[in-house]
Amino acid sequence: MEMKDREQAKKENERKKEYLNRYLESVRAIRRAEEELQEIRIMKMGISASGDGMPHGGGQSDLSNYAATLDDIERDLRAAKRRRVRTYIEIRNTIESIKNSKERDVIFYRYIKGMDWWEIAEKMKYTERWVKKLHGKALAHMERQKEFPKVP
Repeated sequence: MEMKDREQAKKENERKKEYLNRYLESVRAIRRAEEELQEIRIMKMGISASGDGMPHGGGQSDLSNYAATLDDIERDLRAAKRRRVRTYIEIRNTIESIKNSKERDVIFYRYIKGMDWWEIAEKMKYTERWVKKLHGKALAHMERQKEFPKVP
């Protein structure tokens, strides 16, 4: 294989990995949004608990801002969850295009489950080196498309 061919294959594999990583990116985005939502709820409880029970002016504005912020984050979270499902289906279909079941397993564990190499090796009862070799083969065997779809 010529140097130019190897470089092109390497770029193609990087593009495939970037595409496959989109699912875990969507999972992380949902976790961040859920944590942000929880943090805002905790902050609001702290504000409420520190009150002296006496009526004060301007409290309604704080509550309106809180409710609006909460609503925005919840709306973003629902949209992120819908994107996650679409991304999962798209990437799962791509993984299923790999004919070898062991190669499919490595890609699934790595890009859907987010497992480390050693975890995959342990689960599959292989060495890490063999798992990485299967990973390389799987990327090479992944159904080649002109351009992997951009998942919204």
